[in-house]
This record gives sequence, C-alpha cells and structure tokens, in this order.
Amino acid sequence: MMSDKLKIGVLGAGHLGKVHIRCIKMLPEQYDLIGFFDPNSESAKAASSEFGLRAFDTIEKLIQECDVVDVVTPTLNHYECASSAIEAHRHVFIEKPITNTLEEAQSLMKLSAEADVKLQVGHVERFNPAFVAARDAFDDPRFIETHRLSQFNPRGTDVSVVLDLMIHDLDIVLNVVGSEVKSISASGVAVLSENPDIANARIEFENGCVANLTASRISLKQMRKSRFFQKNAYIAVDFLEKQAEIVSMKHAEGDPDPFAITVDLGEGKGHKEILFDRPEIPEDNNAIRDELSSFASAVKNNTEPVVTVADGYKALAVAHEILEKVKAGTHVLS
Repeated sequence: MMSDKLKIGVLGAGHLGKVHIRCIKMLPEQYDLIGFFDPNSESAKAASSEFGLRAFDTIEKLIQECDVVDVVTPTLNHYECASSAIEAHRHVFIEKPITNTLEEAQSLMKLSAEADVKLQVGHVERFNPAFVAARDAFDDPRFIETHRLSQFNPRGTDVSVVLDLMIHDLDIVLNVVGSEVKSISASGVAVLSENPDIANARIEFENGCVANLTASRISLKQMRKSRFFQKNAYIAVDFLEKQAEIVSMKHAEGDPDPFAITVDLGEGKGHKEILFDRPEIPEDNNAIRDELSSFASAVKNNTEPVVTVADGYKALAVAHEILEKVKAGTHVLS
C-alpha cells in the first residue's frame, strides 16, 4: 500500500534535472524526494551540495527505493533508464522526446502496459498557462501556424532542431487537431552544427486541417507563438510571454452597434461583430511543476496521464518523418 506521498528519484542532475529537482521540492504534499543519480561525479557532488540530497551511486539502487522515477537524462539514455524502472514496476515520468528511436518508444508502450505502471512524457507546453487558458476555444481548426525560435546554444545540438524544439509544437498540434496525418513535406538546413538548426514542415491531416511549423535555434530573438484559425475564430497563443488572445465573430443582429467592431459582409448579408478576449493568466505558474503534480495525481488516482506514452510516440513518429524529409534535401553550410 502506497503512502500519501510518492517516493521519487531523479535520473540526471544536469541543467534540466536541477529544474525538476526544484519543482519536485515545491510539491511536498505529493512527493518525497529521496535523491538522484548522475554518472558525472562532479555534477553529482555539486547537486548533492546545492539541494542537500542523496546522490545514489547506481541507477538500480535509486530505482529500488522509489515509487516514481523521473528520467531527465540525455535522450540517448531515455530508453535504458525508463525500461529499467518499468521492469522494476516503477511509475515513470520521462522528458521529451520520449526516446531516441520509434522502436524504443514502441517497446516502452508495451513494457508499461505489461507492468501496469503509469508513464507520462514531459511535453511541458500542454501545461503552459497560455495554452491551458485557450484550450476550450479550439473547435476544429483548419489552419495552424507555429514559430519556435531561439538563439544558438551548444546544449542540445546533438539532435536536430526538430527533436530539440519543433517537437513541442508537434505535440500541441497533434493534440488540438485530433486527426491522422495525411502527408508531410519539410526542409531544413544545418548552419552551425552537424544537425539541422532550422526547419520548416507542412503537415496535412485527414480532416483537412493544415499546419505549418517553423523551428530555429539560430535566431537573434526568442519566439514561441502559435496561431490557430477556425470557423469564426482566430486563436493566438504566446508560449514564451504566456499570453493568449481569442478573436471570435458572431452575426450582429439588427443595426450594428456604433461602438462595436463589425465587418460588413456585403450584398445584404449583414454584419459580423468581432469580439476580443484575452484570458487572464495566473501569475504564479510553473508548467514543469504542474506536469509533475498532474503525474502524481494520475498515479494516486489510477487515471490516465495528461500526456500519455502513446502521445509521446505519435509526436516522435511525426518528428522522424519530418527528419526523413529534411534529410533528403538538407545542405550543410560550410
């Protein structure tokens, strides 16, 4: 019988691992943070000193003492760490992308189902307060445009910008559209690293929706914006500034309000009134804290995690298809 608190251990004490440790410490009612493992002795020593946590000397020892294992390692190690935890019947929270290969992701789906444990993938933008505030406004979008731009940082260049940045928007788009992918076209360029640093993808869905996604890690400014167009509405989500705007239209009855913003539809078709809504975003928000909290609730209440292993697989599958398209036409600038 599990106690009220879940014993959790963190695998990886790098930059993001430390962020996770801080967020878990914000959830003392849900988690008992027992320690972490990092193979780099210097990183382990520094993290142990900073957080006053036990640094385990093996992954196996940490897993044995946990109810939940938080995998915040480089993507190449995701499968090995997660599968070890699942085989020990531990629940797993795993950072995005779920794994390095599709075969590994399929294996985790099978292993977690057989072990009857929860697995949540860290597609953190699902918990971004701006997206949460706009979520109920989505109603069968027909066109989506996303831009995720960042300045160059050597950390993360071991993978393509598609797996590093674009995959955030892929998960959001797949979740909002809820339709099978019909076709994908994409292009990209490796500018500063050995992998594509800027990429664009056009995704057509079976339901007729089209999404145009751009991701760059060689920009002069930061940007994380998505725009969703649907019948009688336009929804803008700024994931970086945590702002949302919903512009909707409705038929204006009778004579137009002189103080309202209206559009004359012409030829006796009447007018449409344009309505602007900027949902209030809570200031005290932390998406990583919120996703870890939601996972604790899923484990304790035996409910499906917000971002399932299947969701993680779907985003990775589309990302890999984009990478294949990019690879076919990518040029390395020397």
